[in-house]
Amino acid sequence: MHNYDIRVAGPDDLDGARTVMLDTVYRDFGTGYVPRWHRDIIDLHGAYVAPDRHVLLVAVDGRDGTVVATGALDSRGPAHPPNPRRLAKRYPSGETAQLRRVYVRAEHRRRGLARRLVAALLDFAAADGGYRSVYLHTDPAVPGAEDFWLSQGVAVCDEREETGERVVHFEIPVPKRDRILAH
Repeated sequence: MHNYDIRVAGPDDLDGARTVMLDTVYRDFGTGYVPRWHRDIIDLHGAYVAPDRHVLLVAVDGRDGTVVATGALDSRGPAHPPNPRRLAKRYPSGETAQLRRVYVRAEHRRRGLARRLVAALLDFAAADGGYRSVYLHTDPAVPGAEDFWLSQGVAVCDEREETGERVVHFEIPVPKRDRILAH
């Protein structure tokens, strides 16, 4: 049985988090590193640690201390292009908490890590008090991704139907701040 510590990433966690993310884009997405899509992975500190209102979480395996899952949140809404213009308008930067890089190593999946990471990211967004919505996009070709996100929120745009792209956009309700204070 594995015990996992979910925490805000510290300096010693960044290399492990980067490895989980790069392995995911190579193995699960099959795209490899694409600078215009994945630049944040290289500079995790600049993207998620240093900026106010951003956070990078990691799940660390209690047996050996390795990072096995990641989840990040930033205050940037979806950019147009490449995303549809109506999404960029609906989810403006500063008012939108965008979930990013929710990745779990294959051998650690089906243990509730993604759900725990997302819950912690949503708590972070609610505690901030300035986010009016939570947005994310996913590649529905990744096994389990679409069903997982449908269990968390609602699909607001399916680009497979509109443009033929392999992207589905989701909105998740921001938890009420009083729910956070009750923890």
